[in-house]
Amino acid sequence: MDLLKYFTFSMIISILGIRGILLNRRNIPIMSMSIESMLLAVNSNFLVFSVSLDDMMGQSFASLVPTVAAAESAIGSAIFVLTFRVRGTIAVESINCIQG
Repeated sequence: MDLLKYFTFSMIISILGIRGILLNRRNIPIMSMSIESMLLAVNSNFLVFSVSLDDMMGQSFASLVPTVAAAESAIGSAIFVLTFRVRGTIAVESINCIQG
């Protein structure tokens, strides 16, 4: 099993996610998708390490990552909808005025 290919794939996905967050600071849905792509890179690293080390812990962690990602997406979507209803926009510039 050639691990370098899988690590390269994971690194590319992670770099694209970091690039998406750093370059698109005004678009919240794209920032959320970038975070999800970084979670995909972590998940693929868990699976590759699990197969290469012949250990089941990586596969168990890989099954937990989509659960956390789904919860994060649900909460983020709810915040987006509420913010859009209250402010009329989901621009990052207007969200930094939120006080709680």
